[in-house]
Order: sequence, then structure tokens, then C-alpha cells
Amino acid sequence: MAETMLDTSTRILAIRHGETDWNRGSRIQGHIDIPLNEMGRLQARRLAEALAGETLDVIYSSDLGRARETAAAVAAVTGAPLQLEPALRERAFGAFEGLSFDEIAERWPEDSERWRKRDLSFAPPGGESIPLFYERCVPAVLRLAQAHPGRSIAVVAHGGVLDCLYRAGARLALEAPRSWMLGNATINRLLYSPEGLTVVGWNDDFHLANLSLDELT
Repeated sequence: MAETMLDTSTRILAIRHGETDWNRGSRIQGHIDIPLNEMGRLQARRLAEALAGETLDVIYSSDLGRARETAAAVAAVTGAPLQLEPALRERAFGAFEGLSFDEIAERWPEDSERWRKRDLSFAPPGGESIPLFYERCVPAVLRLAQAHPGRSIAVVAHGGVLDCLYRAGARLALEAPRSWMLGNATINRLLYSPEGLTVVGWNDDFHLANLSLDELT
């Protein structure tokens, strides 16, 4: 009997890392290796508990600490092996990294406007343009998915990576304004087939309800 698309497709859990102090302060992280804050660690723990029943072939994670720590929490609960994949890093923002949105607008008002409007020809000094970033992370996820036909994998990465995956799965242009959420430690589901990615579910945050840092004590 012929295999169905579901039999041969790869199910992907796409996860943004937990919160960092720089997320909370609206500061650009890019490739700077910022750790999870206390809330981020709690989010990672809740995420892992929510995924305890998932059967995963492997968890692929960006090699930056905030993603790696989030992925490790999921690996510890699911028992899935964890592999680091540098191609899953956040977009490189060059000179913008370490600065707040307001600081960027003050120092480089024209560049800030081009960035805000998703000008595809723009790259921060020393950083990546949107198309260059997309061509780094999305083909990497496709390659990883192709290695696990008919199985499930998790991809733990960053907001920019998940934005690209959503656009790929929803067939949206890179310059289209964003209307979807990219919550820290939320659960996002995609399906990979030879035809490409399809968005199945997005920004599921049921497991993050009523978070309290008292849970860490």
C-alpha cells in the first residue's frame, strides 16, 4: 500500500528559546551569547513538562546558550538526543547587537527605518540581510527534516529563525509585515514534505499560564 504524506512527512516542533534579560529590555542579541534569565528557565521547565509525552527522534538546537539551555530542558524530559546546529543561530545584527531599539534609531535613523520596513537590500553594518539570513536558516531546517522522514524532530532556535519558518510554511513574502506571534518557549508545529513546509499550529502557550518565579525556589 502506498505510503501517505503523513507517513513520509517529518513533523517539526519549532521552539524559540526562553526569555533573557535582553528580551525583556528590548535589546538586540543577535549572535551575542546571552543566558536565560530566571523567567526563561521557568519557561523552559514548563515547556519540557508540556512535551514530556512527545516522541522525538532528535532535538536540534542553535549553539547559542539561550537556545541550548532551553533545548537541554526538553531533552532531559523526553530523552531525545540533543545536537547543536550553528546554522540555527539568530540573524547576525552586526553593529546593532547589544543596543536597544531606541539607541539604534538614535544612532542610525535611516538604517533603523529601513530595518523597520523590512528593506530586503538592507543589512546592519557587519550583519546579515533578511534574504541572506533566510537562506542560512530555512534550508538548514529542511536538511534536518529530510533526515527524519516519517518521524518527529524539535528545532530550538530564535525569534528570527521562527519568523522565517512561518513565512516558508505559510508561503509569505519576506517583506510582508509580521502579524503572528513569536513567543518565548511557545510550541509551534510544522510539517515537512517534499513540497516544502506547512504551518500546522502556532504560538501555543497553554503551558506558560500563571507562571510564578516561586516555582524555582
